[in-house]
Amino acid sequence: MPLLSNKKHRRFTDGLVRTYILIVFYLLNLMLVDVSCALDWNDFLGPDRNGKSQEKINIVPWEKTGPKIVWVREIGTSYGSPTVVNGRVYVFARHGDLARLSCLQATTGDEIWRYEYATDYEDMYGYNNGPRCCPVVDADRVYIFGAEGELHCVSTDDGEMIWKVDTAKRFNVVQNFFGVASVPAVEDELLIVQIGGSPQGTSRNIWDSDGNPKPDGSGIVAFNKHTGGVVYQIADELASYASPVFAEIDGRRWGFAFLRGGLVGFEPKSGKIDFHYPWRSPKVESVNASSPVVIGDHVFISESYGIGSSVIQVRPGGYDVIWKDKANSRNISMALHWNTAIHHEGFLYGSSGRHAGGADIRCVEVKSGKIMWRKRVNERASLFWVNDYFIYLGEYGRLMLLKCTPEKPVIVSQSVVKDENGKQLISYPAWAAPVLSDGYLYIRGKNRLICFDLKSD
Repeated sequence: MPLLSNKKHRRFTDGLVRTYILIVFYLLNLMLVDVSCALDWNDFLGPDRNGKSQEKINIVPWEKTGPKIVWVREIGTSYGSPTVVNGRVYVFARHGDLARLSCLQATTGDEIWRYEYATDYEDMYGYNNGPRCCPVVDADRVYIFGAEGELHCVSTDDGEMIWKVDTAKRFNVVQNFFGVASVPAVEDELLIVQIGGSPQGTSRNIWDSDGNPKPDGSGIVAFNKHTGGVVYQIADELASYASPVFAEIDGRRWGFAFLRGGLVGFEPKSGKIDFHYPWRSPKVESVNASSPVVIGDHVFISESYGIGSSVIQVRPGGYDVIWKDKANSRNISMALHWNTAIHHEGFLYGSSGRHAGGADIRCVEVKSGKIMWRKRVNERASLFWVNDYFIYLGEYGRLMLLKCTPEKPVIVSQSVVKDENGKQLISYPAWAAPVLSDGYLYIRGKNRLICFDLKSD
């Protein structure tokens, strides 16, 4: 074989080097894309809707003054959490007679754009009139679902509307006790939403039907996420305040929606229902507001109006009850109101109690429902997990860093954050779940959003 000339050899070598550099650059870009995706918090309770972050950050225990504050912003009225994607924070709140989606710079809190629509929602129990749902971001679209039932799809680039559906009007939804509060979920090409309409002619006043209007087969509605067209509607149920979750179980995709009357398991692509597991207190004003927790082929559900919690094992076409609480027993395993339990290594951690007085955080074994420990905190709270810590947000503004095991909880840090004038920054009701993205913790109280830096120096 003839040897290459020096000139040809140099060209050949240069070509190999360029090819090698391009391959390395491509692989590095792939790694960077994976990392950036992992840092986003684009959905309710995080990317997997389970209240767990996979960020590996070195959290420094904070002083009594709390973690380092990056920025504070007044943001209107809402019970919904923010979401964070690609360095942008999305906040959905009520401002006067307008429902406003704001897009903010994550590092400064400065507004990039806003999208608004008129709303006249009034809560029948005197709670605030703002949205309950957080924005959901999917690629170049963000979805919002107002307390009055307006479902909107908006461009993340400039805040321009792509499509909208007045679900209350289209499906004849009777206003529920506290408005719309189940966060829509993106599943492949679908946007899956709890709707819960009633037959045409049903009074829009819930008390005309003694608090129990008849359903009309639209408990779950799947919309085309690009156009807003209805793909299917299933479940003869009314909507709840819990949000749907999805999981892969034994090679099959499952959807779980904890509706007003119980848990529905279904195949999300086709809408085929596998089962309905009845789980609701007989009290007329009772609500299911805690999202299902999926652990392998087991599903945990909980409520706080008297019947407590249960774990079932699911299979195509049905389920088996693993355990369930005895209604109105003093030994209920867990009574979750609006927070969702966090599963970690075979145990569930959550805030148990319908009211602040006597409420506690506790640890429960998944397989048995056994209470491992409980710690009274006298407030309802949200938890999320990151890097073997639990971050706790109490409804009155207390912030704690916890180390929790099945043996005991350990308080590492706790604080009630105040400004330089001694004014408390996280005000009651701090019911929105905390959010973590790129080491920054986002907390909202009554009408204020605060960005903290959890990363160590």
